[in-house]
Amino acid sequence: MDKLLVQELRGELVECEYEGHICGVSYSGEIKYRFGDPRHVTYMRSAAKPIQAIPAFRHGIEERYPFNDKELTIMTASHRAEPFHVQALEAMLDKVGIGEDELVCGSTYPLNAAARHGLVAQGKPERRLYHNCSGKHLGLLSYCRSKGYPTEGYADPGHPAQREVLETLALLAEYPAERIEIGIDGCGFPVFGLPLLHMAKAYLKFACPELIEDEPTRRAVERIGNLMNANAEMVSGTGLICSTLLRDDNIVAKGGAKGIYCFGLRKERLAFALKVMDGSEDKWPIIVASILEQIGYDNQRTIDSLYELCPRQFANGSGTIVGTNKAVFRLETVG
Repeated sequence: MDKLLVQELRGELVECEYEGHICGVSYSGEIKYRFGDPRHVTYMRSAAKPIQAIPAFRHGIEERYPFNDKELTIMTASHRAEPFHVQALEAMLDKVGIGEDELVCGSTYPLNAAARHGLVAQGKPERRLYHNCSGKHLGLLSYCRSKGYPTEGYADPGHPAQREVLETLALLAEYPAERIEIGIDGCGFPVFGLPLLHMAKAYLKFACPELIEDEPTRRAVERIGNLMNANAEMVSGTGLICSTLLRDDNIVAKGGAKGIYCFGLRKERLAFALKVMDGSEDKWPIIVASILEQIGYDNQRTIDSLYELCPRQFANGSGTIVGTNKAVFRLETVG
């Protein structure tokens, strides 16, 4: 089975190759496009964050706490702890009355280089709030306070809030909860292992919420998707693929660690999930751009913006063009 997605050439020599799998589903939830194994089972990692936020929205977190739209959006985020992210996170702590030490994610410096260097230069310490998953943690802690659930053990798979997350994922992915593999993420939360096909089905619901029969869940999904588009910079950070794709109001997208990426297309009524097998993230933009080109996506500005993130030609530090990135896969159309 051919699994080669991208080749990176320096001069005429192939220096690196990136293998993986792609699954695209139609409005009916059937496989429409495939490359490699569309049923490949892997962890969803942070691509699950918009789904992990659903219980809080479904039960009216906006009515309970005076969060603004940026604060609500960061519940779905793998943020880079840029100053505007930290501002939103600190405001959430104050509004809910949560202590930063209640977060189980570890203390760290920001993933954004400028933010990290600035803090180090000032002699500032690491914080749990700088962890790229802290928005997700604050969202679930806020939900626990609102619902009357204990906050102690909120990250444990057996906690009632985590069970709700699992059941919600199973609903959207159309995959039995008991078959979802459970691991532990770097931030301490459960991570969910399931086939790419069913991850794509879950993102199809964000593109086409009318497919969700349960009305509170449908409203929550619509709200979350709209917030992600309206506040794209809150979902990841400056110059990253999630923020770039989400500026296109037709797309709902979120990536996760170790090469997983998911996105849904509203107008086309399609959704995709992909996995880069070596865990790389830097080739996501060229892979997604090639997918969009191959299906005839009509927003060339979005495609061009992806090639700006992962150029087809790349230069060395002196500005000399030294190599090329090339998407070499071709999607198979099914049916």
